[in-house]
Amino acid sequence: MGPRTLPGVSAEVAPGIHRLGNELINFYLVEGDDGLTLVDGGLPGFRGQLESVLRERGRSLSDLDAVVLTHAHADHVGVAEAGRAAGAPVYVHEADAEMARTAKTPRRERAFVPYLRHPATWKLMAVAIRAGGLKPTKIAEVSTFRGDAVLEVPGRPQAIHTPGHSDGHVVFHFPDRGALLVGDALCTYNPLTGRRGPQLMPGGFSVSSAQAMESLGRIEGLEAPALLPGHGEPWTDGVAAAVARAREEGPS
Repeated sequence: MGPRTLPGVSAEVAPGIHRLGNELINFYLVEGDDGLTLVDGGLPGFRGQLESVLRERGRSLSDLDAVVLTHAHADHVGVAEAGRAAGAPVYVHEADAEMARTAKTPRRERAFVPYLRHPATWKLMAVAIRAGGLKPTKIAEVSTFRGDAVLEVPGRPQAIHTPGHSDGHVVFHFPDRGALLVGDALCTYNPLTGRRGPQLMPGGFSVSSAQAMESLGRIEGLEAPALLPGHGEPWTDGVAAAVARAREEGPS
């Protein structure tokens, strides 16, 4: 699947789950008879794309029933505040709630500067600048949950706590749709090194790669034909295989 940069373009990657964003950053719209849930919020500049996709369905931002965040990093909350302002509650694990409200990111495991040797890092920076990612997005009010929880929002995703990339990182399992939305617990494209295939996110974006690796044990037994990451293409060869590949690749 090639780059998806045109506003309004989305792809259905699992039943009722639409992939939005661009070739570097994904977020997802979950559509069902019980309403609309946005999983993550990409960058602020993606708002027009989301509004276009909603218009295609005769909807608007005010029709979003909920925004659920895998974590509160800047490239996952960009349109979340717009959704909240339009009436949708924003859900985040309690350990990431302060980051969501203040846009203050905890210290990362590795320094960012060494990654500048990779062309992929410069590409990501350019995309972030164009899409407003360098301006912190604060979410005025969030609803929190702890541990593992089924969220009472459209689609009723099972949140599974997978700390490491951030302290409050979770994945969302939609068993009836055969989808596991993993946020940054795994990626299939490393946004700093450019490496492809299932792997951990780079240490320059994570609190603890060791903890992130340990958290993979919490998801490897899940059944989901579609593993949908925050960065990279969908993975359809099974969750256990993705976890095995990430362990083999190790941290970056």
